[in-house]
Amino acid sequence: MPGLDYRAFAADLDAIRADLEREAGPADVAHMRRLARWGRTATALGYGTAWLAPNPISAFLIALGSTARWTIVAHHTSHRGLDRIPGDHLTSRTFAKGWRRYLDWFDWIDPEAWDFEHNRLHHYHTGEVGDPDLPEDQLRRLREAKAPRALKLAILFALASTWKFVYYAPNTFAMLREEQRRKAERRPVDPNAVHTGVSLAQAWSPLSAEGRAFWARCILPFGFLRFVLIPGMACILGPWAGVSVLANTVMAEWIANLHSFVIIVPNHAGDDVHRFDRPSTDRAEFYVRQVLGSVNFTTGDLGFAGDVHDFFHGFLNYQIEHHLWPDLSPLQYKRAAPRVRALCEQYRVPYLQEPLQKRIIQLIRVATGSASMITSRTLGRDARG
Repeated sequence: MPGLDYRAFAADLDAIRADLEREAGPADVAHMRRLARWGRTATALGYGTAWLAPNPISAFLIALGSTARWTIVAHHTSHRGLDRIPGDHLTSRTFAKGWRRYLDWFDWIDPEAWDFEHNRLHHYHTGEVGDPDLPEDQLRRLREAKAPRALKLAILFALASTWKFVYYAPNTFAMLREEQRRKAERRPVDPNAVHTGVSLAQAWSPLSAEGRAFWARCILPFGFLRFVLIPGMACILGPWAGVSVLANTVMAEWIANLHSFVIIVPNHAGDDVHRFDRPSTDRAEFYVRQVLGSVNFTTGDLGFAGDVHDFFHGFLNYQIEHHLWPDLSPLQYKRAAPRVRALCEQYRVPYLQEPLQKRIIQLIRVATGSASMITSRTLGRDARG
């Protein structure tokens, strides 16, 4: 961005970060525990009523609990959001590690694979060629397809309805396996080619060693628990109860996929969002890129109503602040947002914040090829002098 004082902008952001660290404490832990409790309560209410009959309310509650456990608890904890706060609480050192995966975050997605693909590749290559979660690139085949818009929309809806199972779980697992091969072969890291060697077909195929590992680690354990064991246990109450739980579980999976898709994917898509043609060179440029390449949805205030609003957004409506500082707690993002926005206005750095429904429209336009992102050339350390 010509005319921007990168160093001053970064220094002022660092000052905000320092204030946030001084303010962190037991309130952040209590806030996270409350959000986790809301998610578990939704799950309990969902399954507690799912045996009565197939119904959208039970399915929605099961789905809401599942999404909250991923986007709020697992997301922020694995990013070390509570690691710096003293006390006995969840930290990245133990969360979903080993047997605790089944207690803390049991889902289609492997926690170790998520940590590598999302926490490392996505966050530190945001908007670059090496970003594995850049919608414009991941949806390129759909964008470039010579097909009617109605068909493209139908394909996008089908993807959104199944994306955790069909795309996210195998993609993160394949990324991790490729990184393990790279280390074993002692190949250097190439930030512009992080997709090299990754094959979703190979990840899914039970004929390959990688595919069998994916099925054994991700698909079979969670699929058995979710769709066999839990409905089977409900059969104690009778066949109708078992069928009802299975039907509500299938509906919940569909709802959870749609919900997580619409609160995650639009965060980095739109013809007003930037992507970049090379890696960043220093912290100052990194900061500028996180603002230009991310979008906030409408955010809530610090009260109860604000927390409810943010809970349904998975606390992903603070995407700009989260990308500036991935290792903060949800409460810290709520404190940071007004200060970051004011600072961006002061330096005239575009700070995008719009209601979720508007950002979904932007995503659809990018996904169907009717809009493209801005390719931005931010000033690196050498260019700034």
